[in-house]
Amino acid sequence: MLAGRLNVYAGSFALEEIAEPHAGPGQVRIAVKAAGVCLSDVHLIQGIIKPFLLRGDTVTLGHETAGVIDEIGDGVTGLSVGQRVLLQAGEERDGTVFTRGVDYDGGWAEHAVATADTVVPLPDSLPFEQACFIPDAVSTPWAAITATAAVAPARPVGVWGVGGLGAHAVQLLRTVGAAPIIAIDPLPAARERALDFGADLALDPADPIFGTRIADATRGRGLAYAFDFAGVAPVREQAAKSLAREGQLILAGLTDQPLTITDGTHFSYLKQQIRGHYGSSPEHVVELLDLVAAGRVEFSRSVSATLPLAEAAEAVRRLDAKEGNPIRLVLVP
Repeated sequence: MLAGRLNVYAGSFALEEIAEPHAGPGQVRIAVKAAGVCLSDVHLIQGIIKPFLLRGDTVTLGHETAGVIDEIGDGVTGLSVGQRVLLQAGEERDGTVFTRGVDYDGGWAEHAVATADTVVPLPDSLPFEQACFIPDAVSTPWAAITATAAVAPARPVGVWGVGGLGAHAVQLLRTVGAAPIIAIDPLPAARERALDFGADLALDPADPIFGTRIADATRGRGLAYAFDFAGVAPVREQAAKSLAREGQLILAGLTDQPLTITDGTHFSYLKQQIRGHYGSSPEHVVELLDLVAAGRVEFSRSVSATLPLAEAAEAVRRLDAKEGNPIRLVLVP
C-alpha cells in the first residue's frame, strides 16, 4: 500500500509502497478515507519535533484519521466490518501515552491499524473529511478551554494565532459563552476568518495601540484567559501583559523557546497564572461528536482543501508556506 513515511534520523519524507498491516488481537484495521495534515506533521518533517517513543527510525505520519473498519482482530467486540469510525490521536500503554503518527504508524496511508479502545464510531451525517481532524485540531482547543482553563461564561478571552487550532478555539469559545472573544493574528485573512468564526474583535499584534484596544474591549480589566495557539515566544509575552488580575495564560502552541515574563513582581502581585496544555483526552473527542450530533457545532468551513495521498508532500509545503491561509488540508487515499 502507499504510505507517507518519515525517516526521523535522516529527516527525509517520501511516499513509499509498504506492506499492508493487519489487525492483531485486540485491534482493528481501517481503510483510511481521510487524514488531516497538521502543523506538527510539518514540524516532525523539519526535525523541530522528535518522537520520544518510536521504535526504529521510520514512521508513517498522520495522527488525524477517519475511515471504515475492514478487518477485526481476535477478541474485539462491539465493532463491525463496514463501520464508519475515527481514530483517537494516541493510546496509553502501561501509563505512557504514545502518539499516532509520531510514536507509531499513523493514517497517511491506505490502511491503518488501531487498538479497539481508540476507535470511535461516527454518525452517518458527519463526512470523513470533517471527522478526521476532530482529534487534535478540534479536541486540543476544546480540552484547553474546558479542562485546563475551565473557561467561565461572560469572561474576556484572547486567542493568539487563528490557524488550525485557534480558528476552532474561537468557534468553541463562543459555544461555551466566553465574551468578548478577541482574536490576535498578524495575517489580515486570519483576522477576517476569526470574525467569521465568532470573534467579537480581531487585532493585529503589531498594532501600536494594542494594549489600549485590549483595555477598551475589556472595560479596563484585561483578559481572564489568554490562549497561545501560535507557539511563538513574543506572543506569550504579549499575552501575559494582557491578563487581568488572576488571569490565566494557557500555552497550547508548542515551542522549545524560553518563556519570559518581563515584570515578574507585577505578575505575582496580580496572582496571574501560566498553565501548560498538551493535546486532549478520549472523552473530549466523544464530547465533540455529541455536539456535532446535536447540531451545536459543525466543521465544513474548516476543510480548506482535499488532496490525494500521493500529494502529501505538496500538502506539507502548502501548510508550511500558509498558502491560502488553510485551517486544515485533508489527504484522501
